Amino acid sequence: MNDDNNGAQNARNDNLSPPESGNLFADMVMALRFYSRLPTGSSPHEVPSLNRIAMAVPLASLIMGLPGAAVLFICVLGGMPPLFSAVLAVAVFAVITGAMSEDAAADAADGLFGGASPERRLEILKDSRHGTYGVLAIVFVVGLKVSALAAIAAVNVFAAALIWMAAGMIARSGSLYVAFRLAPARKTGAAAAVGELSRNAFVLGLVFASIIGVVLAARFTGLMGLGVGLALAAAVAWGWTRLCERLVGGSTGDLIGALQALLEIVLLGTFMRMVVG
Repeated sequence: MNDDNNGAQNARNDNLSPPESGNLFADMVMALRFYSRLPTGSSPHEVPSLNRIAMAVPLASLIMGLPGAAVLFICVLGGMPPLFSAVLAVAVFAVITGAMSEDAAADAADGLFGGASPERRLEILKDSRHGTYGVLAIVFVVGLKVSALAAIAAVNVFAAALIWMAAGMIARSGSLYVAFRLAPARKTGAAAAVGELSRNAFVLGLVFASIIGVVLAARFTGLMGLGVGLALAAAVAWGWTRLCERLVGGSTGDLIGALQALLEIVLLGTFMRMVVG
């Protein structure tokens, strides 16, 4: 990372002030509008603030995850095969989120691995069209998610629903590590528009998500299994952030969203191993 980016990072690390808003409901509405297509009422739309979003992500994630989890639960209990139920549930969730993390994973795969220089990679990242890497990324992300959910649901559908909600929530909060550690790679774009992320907002949001994750998933995975999943997710977040720094020199919205997809797969895969055996 160059000196300017190091300076920006040090400024973020020194920023220990609390988030701008103390209204958790307003912050949750902001997070829902940023991450989903769910109706959020007629209140005026505020300019997104990453500090406020980070604190509200756990609760917003629960709201976003509930319909998909409910579809999975109802379909399996109604006699549908777990694989069919998982595909349908993931499709419902993609509609709710606008397939944001899947699209981000595709753009990141095209950009990071399809360009030969940081400038060219950023150019590809900005292109909404998907190439071979991008299409394969979507196939892998959706396929791995569906297969993990189906495997867990075949053993315990209630566990599958709650574990999915926990994994998605922790993944969404954990993906903000890219924004916390790296300055935006471009002066314009989603990463630059939402502002800097303070240590307080990132850590408190992640701790909040982890606590709720324990409540939702620990009875099925065990505390050790949950700890293994969190440790693997932390390693992936660190590695992905280093890769982004080396290849493009900063963060973008797609790189943050791609990490969310990766973390969800890591967590679901680990939890699946604990439940299925």
